[in-house]
Amino acid sequence: MVKVTPLDKIRNIGIIAHIDAGKTTATERILFYTGRIHKIGETHDGEGTMDWMEQEQERGITITSAATTCFWKDHQINIIDTPGHVDFTIEVERSLRVLDGWVAVFDGSQWVEPQSETVWKQADKYEVPRICFVNKMDKMGGDFEMSIDTIKKRLAWDKVVAIQYPIGAAETFEGIVDLVEMKAFHFEWSDGEKITEIDIPADIKDRCQELRDDMVEKVASQDDALMDIYFENGTLEIPEIKKGLRKAVSNNELYAVVCGSALQNIGVQMVIDAAVDYLPSPIDVNDAMIDCKDVDTKENFKKIPVSNDSTLAAIAFKIATDPFVGRLTFTRVYTWTLKSGTYIYNSTTGTKERVGRLLQMHANDRVEIQEITAGNIGAIIGLKNTKTGDTLCDINDKFLVESIEFPKPVISISVEPKSKADQEKMGMALSKLAEEDPSFNVATDPESAQTIISGMGELHLDIIVDRMRREFAVECNVGEPQVSYRETLKKVAEKVEHKFSKQTWGRGQYGHVVITFEPYKEMDEDDIKAELKEKPTNKFINAIVGGTIPKEYIPGVQKGLTESYARGFVAGYPMVDIKATLTFGSFHEVDSSELSFKLAAGKAFTEACRKAQAALLEPIMKVEVNTPEEYMGDVIGQINSKRGRIEEMGDRGQAKIITAFVPLSEMFGYMTDLRSASQGRATYAMEFDHYDEVPTNVATKIREDRGFVLPDED
Repeated sequence: MVKVTPLDKIRNIGIIAHIDAGKTTATERILFYTGRIHKIGETHDGEGTMDWMEQEQERGITITSAATTCFWKDHQINIIDTPGHVDFTIEVERSLRVLDGWVAVFDGSQWVEPQSETVWKQADKYEVPRICFVNKMDKMGGDFEMSIDTIKKRLAWDKVVAIQYPIGAAETFEGIVDLVEMKAFHFEWSDGEKITEIDIPADIKDRCQELRDDMVEKVASQDDALMDIYFENGTLEIPEIKKGLRKAVSNNELYAVVCGSALQNIGVQMVIDAAVDYLPSPIDVNDAMIDCKDVDTKENFKKIPVSNDSTLAAIAFKIATDPFVGRLTFTRVYTWTLKSGTYIYNSTTGTKERVGRLLQMHANDRVEIQEITAGNIGAIIGLKNTKTGDTLCDINDKFLVESIEFPKPVISISVEPKSKADQEKMGMALSKLAEEDPSFNVATDPESAQTIISGMGELHLDIIVDRMRREFAVECNVGEPQVSYRETLKKVAEKVEHKFSKQTWGRGQYGHVVITFEPYKEMDEDDIKAELKEKPTNKFINAIVGGTIPKEYIPGVQKGLTESYARGFVAGYPMVDIKATLTFGSFHEVDSSELSFKLAAGKAFTEACRKAQAALLEPIMKVEVNTPEEYMGDVIGQINSKRGRIEEMGDRGQAKIITAFVPLSEMFGYMTDLRSASQGRATYAMEFDHYDEVPTNVATKIREDRGFVLPDED
């Protein structure tokens, strides 16, 4: 009989952060201290347990999220270690959807870095509770107070509360004070296994007491019963603090901050303690209920209790291809007990699937298990039609749970096989890679017949091509990167009218439409930034009254607009963020048809583009450059030459920080340029921020390079 961990003893947590903040190093220590591994492997040496891909080991970065399970003080901890590079944001997005809590790791010598802001906002979107681990306190420039201040200013001003304090900083960092219990600790032996209690150093005792008082007050303010005790006694007892802190963190009302140095083996055990003590179990989330949506209306219609006895509610959050066992479907089981050999229903696709073998994953290693109980994460072998984000349920109880939103690709390249043998294998390879990664798209250019692959950045596509070569033995030639431009309307085009009338020997064609076109966004700009990515959308409204256009011809109008949007007007790129309102028209009893109205709508849209000043849009990246002061002038000059706009300049320790917005098209090869300008001492990070209009001269060049002819130049 398999031992089932009680739901209140399960923690599903992720490790998130900016690249190089130390996520995987911290995860490696967690696995070591919990006994999951018996030797610490260093990420910078390519020996990290969770960075199992060849590309990860060679580059020293995390590329794909990896799952594992460990145990700590009678608790089961399911962990997903996620990438920190913006090109692999899909790995964070889908992990956030299925986890109950997060440990956000920060470099204690840096301010809050760009990707840290991005993943924090992603966690906000899914309302995931989190604790903050200020790592690298041993590093030159390590400053806990500075880290706390920047977390407050950039992420969550009134919710941040320190529950630990460092003893020393940089080369003097030697231990940690637990502010809840007001005890200080040293970490000894070669791997920091032995924890020794010491006296709190006199020079920080007053500051520790100030921070503890602040913590107690914030904890009390989140609970009426604790507030009464606080007013009566002037403080709270340790069990009361822990209980109140757990409730506040689980409800996203407070973010507890801990500190340490994963590389120097200081404080990681206390991070595990904080995750167990303060992050929620599956039954602490959403009142231990799962919201279910109707399959047809997509509206919430019932709740299911989280337990092993409820009906099945699960979500497939990742697809992977294993060379030994085949297709793996990583699944979070919210309710019920999923057993091997049973049949389940995919309510997203409407198909019945048979569960083959079940696996518990440890990075790329796997252990076969007989069941996945409620609240747990595992992998399924045998699901053929299930994709990322699909809901799995019982065939007699069909519903949907909240799915996963996927970011849109912003960069494309062409690939062509080097030989006929490669051609036969390339299609299969691309199909499997696209199945694994929803932020990666494959298409065929209708004009050149080239295969176009699209992703989130140069590194993303570089890894895809490298995986084709290594995993699928496909050699290919790669074209220059291409930016995913968009087009839109800048102004309103009121009541654009077009009559399409064509008479032939037989039946003629007649369609008459009057349509108002205007710029449209489903959300305002603040909401779009909160969603972390552009969400291009077009809307059609049928405002016909009195039957001036029969209902059966309305779909023709929509098709005409949809096809016109796809063709574009300025340079042949898709049109987005357009609202079209059909207000009037007329028809002929004999000559009208759906095709007539389709053609009429297309012509009306072309006229609207001329009137409403159609514009070309390009993806704009938020770029943060960290440079020594002596190279600051050259770096700013480079950014200006790339059509960049300087947003902010500041200090971070002895370095200068430049924040700018730069078009993605100008960022190709920027690392080489930056190294040349700074003798290799400057670094940068970037993330997608928004779409913006392309200057007229640049748009003209893009159009000429594509050989696109404006409709009125035919």
